[in-house]
Amino acid sequence: MPQLSRRRALTAAAVAAGATLAAVPAARAARAGDGGHPAHGSPEAFDEVYRGRRIQGRIQGGGGHHHGGGYAVYVDGVELHVMRNADGSWISVVSHYDPVSTPRAAARAAVDELQGARLVPFPAG
Repeated sequence: MPQLSRRRALTAAAVAAGATLAAVPAARAARAGDGGHPAHGSPEAFDEVYRGRRIQGRIQGGGGHHHGGGYAVYVDGVELHVMRNADGSWISVVSHYDPVSTPRAAARAAVDELQGARLVPFPAG
């Protein structure tokens, strides 16, 4: 029986880690429960009141400094900067370390995180 080399051990660990990471976006999408679709194209526009806050999302032309792929999200009229990750998940400046499946879910997560506080405009730079 061949002895386990360092290279084979590292390869096996990388494969196991990759399989685990691949399952995370699907689990988060199922948890989000926002009725949106994981983004493979442009996300759907939305305009709703969530926990007493008006959240909106829509396609925005020009792109500019936005990492949201031309998609803008607002909480009570203030832009919430969102970014689309390579795996199709979304994060915002408020809930940066908790990716979700759609911009709507990012807006809802931001409202939850703000706990009633006002969203302060994020300076574009």
